[in-house]
Amino acid sequence: MSDERAAMLRLHDKVAIVTGAGSGIGRATAHRFASEGAHVAALDRSADALAETVAAITAGGGTALPFVVDVTHTDEVQQTVERVLAAWGRLDALFNGVGISGRRWGDGPVDQCTEEGWDQVLQVNLKSMFLVCKYTLPALLVTRGAVVNLSSVLGLVGGDEDFATHAYAASKAGIIGLSRAMAAFYAPQGVRVNVIAPGLIATPMSRRAQDDPHILGRLAQLQPLTGALGLPEDVAATAAYLVSDDARFVTGVVLPVDGGWTVR
Repeated sequence: MSDERAAMLRLHDKVAIVTGAGSGIGRATAHRFASEGAHVAALDRSADALAETVAAITAGGGTALPFVVDVTHTDEVQQTVERVLAAWGRLDALFNGVGISGRRWGDGPVDQCTEEGWDQVLQVNLKSMFLVCKYTLPALLVTRGAVVNLSSVLGLVGGDEDFATHAYAASKAGIIGLSRAMAAFYAPQGVRVNVIAPGLIATPMSRRAQDDPHILGRLAQLQPLTGALGLPEDVAATAAYLVSDDARFVTGVVLPVDGGWTVR
C-alpha cells in the first residue's frame, strides 16, 4: 500500500460513534470517518435522516449502522452504547456533534433569555455530551481511544448583537471546560479528548445566518480567510485528524475551524 493510500485510511478498522449524524457537521463527519476506513455507528433522533446518511456511506463502500437515539436520555444513551459494542465489540473514537440553537425556545441576551430556552439548550448541547462521554468512556479506556467534542467560536469569544444567544454560548463554553477537564484526567490512561470550535458553517442549523443579507455582508470581517461560510467537510476533516493516530500526542486542544473569526 502506498504511503498516500495509507494516509487516507487512518481509521482503518476502528469503530467510531458519531452523534448528530443525520445532518450537517455530524453527517459530514460520519462520511469522512467511513471514507478513512472506520466502522461508523451513526446516532441521531431522526430515523429518516440517519437512513440517508447510512445509505450514502454504504453506497460509497463504507460501513455504517444507524442508531436512533435521543442523547439527552440516560437510558437511551446507555442502551445504544451497548448495542454498538454488541455490533463491533470495541470502540475507538467518539465524535459528539449534537447541538441546537435555542432561539425558538427563547434564547437570547441574559436579560431576555427565557428559562425554557436556557434549560433546553444546556440539556441538548451540554448534558448530552456528558451522557455520551460517560457511557462510552469505559470502552474507550480499553482501546486508549479518542474523543472530539463540538463547541463553537461563541464558546471562546463574545458575540455581538447578531450572535447574542447566551445560553448557546454558555453551553459551548461548558463543552470546552468539560473536555479540558477530561483531557487532563484521562491522559494518564491514554484517552485523548479534544475540541473543535467552528465558526459559521453552511449547515441546516445556520440557515438563519445564510438567509440574512446583513450577516452575509459581514462574512469578510467575521471569517476573513475566505469571506464565506465554512463547509461541514472542513470540520469533518479536522475531526478525522484528531481521532487518528496522526494526533496521538494531542490532547486538551481547542481548535478553531473558523476562517479567522477568533484570530482578531
